[in-house]
Amino acid sequence: MSKPLIGVTTYLDQARWGVWDMPAALLPAQYPRLVRASGGLAAMVPPDEPSAAAAMVARLDGLVVAGGADVEPVRYGARPDPRTGPPARARDTWELALVEAALASGTPVLGICRGMQLLNVALGGTLVQHLDGHVEAVGVIGRHTVKPVPGTLYASLVPEPASVPTYHHQAVDRLGEGLAPSAYAEDGTTEAIELAAPAWALGVQWHPEMGEDLRVMRGLIAAAAGAPHHAPRDLTTSTT
Repeated sequence: MSKPLIGVTTYLDQARWGVWDMPAALLPAQYPRLVRASGGLAAMVPPDEPSAAAAMVARLDGLVVAGGADVEPVRYGARPDPRTGPPARARDTWELALVEAALASGTPVLGICRGMQLLNVALGGTLVQHLDGHVEAVGVIGRHTVKPVPGTLYASLVPEPASVPTYHHQAVDRLGEGLAPSAYAEDGTTEAIELAAPAWALGVQWHPEMGEDLRVMRGLIAAAAGAPHHAPRDLTTSTT
């Protein structure tokens, strides 16, 4: 059996390597390593025109929306907090289109950190623009414990409280339509969200690519390798 093809979204930033200094589609190597270690094939999915999202998703067996910049608050009807980072508008536009295409086609989707927040925003939810205690230091991955909600998809993958790698200063506020919390931090922050079956759509606030636990990614890849895509989902109520 061929390995599922998992698309992973990328950063779009100015970068330097060798003699070059130019715009580049970037992805930390830990993402494709995690996909490969979990049994999949990784493909980078850089920003493109949103009209291409459905065609891109149709070529994938699963989608990972990677971490990165804060989602621009205008996407969920808010004014930017002074502590909110600079917008990444090309990523916001492209990745929201990808999420909607994945949900509409039943393609399994995993949102990581920013990706979880985008999943929530795509379904009409809002974000807390700043909270303390989830970043150890600038550029340093910390750890804290998350506790699964029994009976959820996430709990079926990781049934016990787990210490996870974390680096974020934003979080889910109002849940998007159809989403339910599936894990919490000890301070009550929502750390995972998901749609009910038959969809396979999960967001985690932490960074599994920075740890050793493969179970979340293996869950995505098992879904991607499984039955044909589910029936289309009605997204007519989405705010995007």
